[in-house]
Amino acid sequence: MTSTGIRLHAPAPGWSIDADVVVVGSGVAGLTAALRCEAAGLRTVVVTKARLDDGSTRWAQGGVAAALGEGDTPEQHLDDTLVAGVGLCDENAVRILVTEGPGAVRRLIETGAHFDESEEGDLELTREGGHHRRRIAHAGGDATGAEISRALVEAVRARGLRTIENALVLDLLTDADGRTAGVTLHVMGEGQHDGVGAVHAPAVVLATGGMGQVFAATTNPSVSTGDGVALALRAGAEVSDLEFVQFHPTVLFLGPEAEGQQPLVSEAVRGEGAHLVDADGVRFMVGQHELAELAPRDIVAKGILRRMLEQDAEHMYLDARHFGADMWEHRFPTILAACRAHGIDPVTEPIPIAPAAHYASGGVRTDSHGRTTVPGLYACGEVACTGVHGANRLASNSLLEGLVYAERIVADITAEHAANGLHARVPEPVEHPEKPAHPLQSPEARFAIQRIMSSGAGVLRSAESLAKAAEQLQRLHADARDALDENGKTAEPGVDTWEATNLLCVARVLVTAAQLREETRGCHWREDEPDRDDAAWRRHIVVRLNPDRTLAVHTTDTADFPPTRRPLQEQ
Repeated sequence: MTSTGIRLHAPAPGWSIDADVVVVGSGVAGLTAALRCEAAGLRTVVVTKARLDDGSTRWAQGGVAAALGEGDTPEQHLDDTLVAGVGLCDENAVRILVTEGPGAVRRLIETGAHFDESEEGDLELTREGGHHRRRIAHAGGDATGAEISRALVEAVRARGLRTIENALVLDLLTDADGRTAGVTLHVMGEGQHDGVGAVHAPAVVLATGGMGQVFAATTNPSVSTGDGVALALRAGAEVSDLEFVQFHPTVLFLGPEAEGQQPLVSEAVRGEGAHLVDADGVRFMVGQHELAELAPRDIVAKGILRRMLEQDAEHMYLDARHFGADMWEHRFPTILAACRAHGIDPVTEPIPIAPAAHYASGGVRTDSHGRTTVPGLYACGEVACTGVHGANRLASNSLLEGLVYAERIVADITAEHAANGLHARVPEPVEHPEKPAHPLQSPEARFAIQRIMSSGAGVLRSAESLAKAAEQLQRLHADARDALDENGKTAEPGVDTWEATNLLCVARVLVTAAQLREETRGCHWREDEPDRDDAAWRRHIVVRLNPDRTLAVHTTDTADFPPTRRPLQEQ
């Protein structure tokens, strides 16, 4: 492996603990991995940026997709996933997902998650966009993520797993051979800059979630700042498909100036029969796709945006007044409460909606066992790019992917430990560099990055808008780099500056890939390149960070992922 030697500017670790595995993140992927590792007898430490239940999982409304219903099969689930991914899914990765998925959901239920059931005691399944069958298992009506998070957190606490909450992961530690040796992290409890420590472990599982905060309006919580992807890039790992950011079609519209996390209106609302309409009440998705409002998310988001442009409107509407008060209160209580909190009553009026950044289909490139291109570093959940989602994630496949690939990672880690002897290797990380290798952005840069990305690399992109965004991002990067190179000064280390620096890192990669992909495919929509080009672009864009902080970019030969391997040598 070729290491970049780049680390965030931070104090040297003042404390350390040892483990067999450190899991970074406490969503469905991270806690599933941690529980399985602990059950296998591995000394496991969970590091999470806020509280254990504060990640993206608890915000998931719709549910978990799996072939659990009568007449449904993994093959049908595979077909729907491949269609949604628009030619870029790795079919082997999808086959793993859909065949191992039902068992993974049952094990989640055994862990303590309670899903909604029919009067007969069967799982109550619904439909969402892109699915031809009812295969979405849900909990609490529209509070699936909250229930999954509750069950996993309770299991972690009941089993006494060691956890470090309110801790921002900084960088990967490696040994002299370039293998993973743990992570550095900063505990945020007192808000001081001397909380940096280290967890030494031969295996690190990244389950840090998404990077939605790179845009001004998103459904992601404030902690979703791309920390895992940025860490992996600094460690020399490859990332892939970062241009494919899914914009959820139906996010509660709070005004043109609204920023930060926005309330999601689950796709399950459309799955139960809600209609997308314009201000005149016209169902504009009818005739655009055989599934109308239940088309894959990229198609629905584009349909909404086209209608907004045609009518010079700031938003469209989701009309579910025909549900009645009883159905709203029992099937979608969370959404009902969120709407009413903002002065909208969906029982009596249509809900104003517009697309907002929702999910990163790309991320740290892995193989079918969650292994990245850095030995000992694994990734699962939204931070990873397994090849499952292709150019556009199928609704409710995300929680399932977290479950399935977390279990596969644990199988690989336990096999490695069995081969080497349990607790046999105590990693010796190379020393922390005396001088900072990476300049930090100011806290204000976060908002500048969000405005740049929403304007130039949002739902609609073009060569012109992307070039402008790339120039503005490069200026932020260069200003901080030049200040560091010339006089050794950088922004003061702290959570806000580390997060801003991570956001800039992932933003640069996203824009670089979006500029290169001169076509429209899935959730990547180039208004100047409106057609899909399979001959040139049915392949993946892979990016690494060079030691000089420039980006190395190459494309795969086919739509299938090659095995994780040593990155290409610098040119």
